[in-house]
Amino acid sequence: MALKVFGIQWIWIGLLACGLQAAEVRIATYNVRNYVITDRQVGNTWRPMYPKPEVEKTVVREVILDVRPDILVLQEIGSVEFLEELRSDLNREGLHYPYAVHMAGPDQVRHVAMLSMLQPSEVKKHKYLDFKYLDRRERVKRGLLEVSFIGSNNERFTVFGLHLKSRWTEDKEDPEARLRRIREAETCRNMIVKRTIDQKRFNYLIAGDFNAFPRSAPLRRFYVRGKLEIGSMVPAFDSRGAEWTYYYKKHSMYQTVDGFVASPSMMEFIKNGQGTIVDQDLKQVGSDHRMVYMDLVFKEK
Repeated sequence: MALKVFGIQWIWIGLLACGLQAAEVRIATYNVRNYVITDRQVGNTWRPMYPKPEVEKTVVREVILDVRPDILVLQEIGSVEFLEELRSDLNREGLHYPYAVHMAGPDQVRHVAMLSMLQPSEVKKHKYLDFKYLDRRERVKRGLLEVSFIGSNNERFTVFGLHLKSRWTEDKEDPEARLRRIREAETCRNMIVKRTIDQKRFNYLIAGDFNAFPRSAPLRRFYVRGKLEIGSMVPAFDSRGAEWTYYYKKHSMYQTVDGFVASPSMMEFIKNGQGTIVDQDLKQVGSDHRMVYMDLVFKEK
């Protein structure tokens, strides 16, 4: 098996990996909650600069192994070494991802990444997206990851991975970082339009943790810009019909902040027109977010 390295993007060329295409592609987005070294509570003990506990990592892998997505968009993964650890552990447990892309944005701790069984046709890492915020300029904290693939019908489709700013902030002029999240969404949205619609490329998905509700101002930025239709939120449900993807323990609240926005033409490929939210026992949780996934069906031309 040969290995080609492009920056911090790996391309593994294996027996079955090269040029892999599939009529049905399962894609998932998953915030793996602090898969990093950071200060954290472990049991009843406060641990400074401590890695994600092994019991949490195990549950994260169990979720991934149960769904077995072909393309997995990740949020809150640490450095490239943490992504490789996850990829290697999954491989030992029977799920091999030949392709991995890691993007380090301005946030030096938590990153966006992607694991894939399909060979990317193009990768773009938009690390330096800046915008006017209050009396200064800021950058989209985790950047915008863009990865394109070729479906079995030879049509190109693009997956954008993102993780918008959380509600935590020290800026008293912007409570819960509401304005900053809107500005990040606008900036990412404008780049997505530039990379897709402006180039007559209409098959795209926006996947990730939006830290915002489906009808909120940040997410509405990804639906329309003036009269331009960009996409719509893909409905997703768990086995009980519930739509929450995040448990906000501090306030005992269940919220919908993760998922997919699909372009109008991409909606045609989504099986049953909806996604699935993974059922999860909160007592064994490896993350405070639930994985969201859906199946894309590409009909042969």
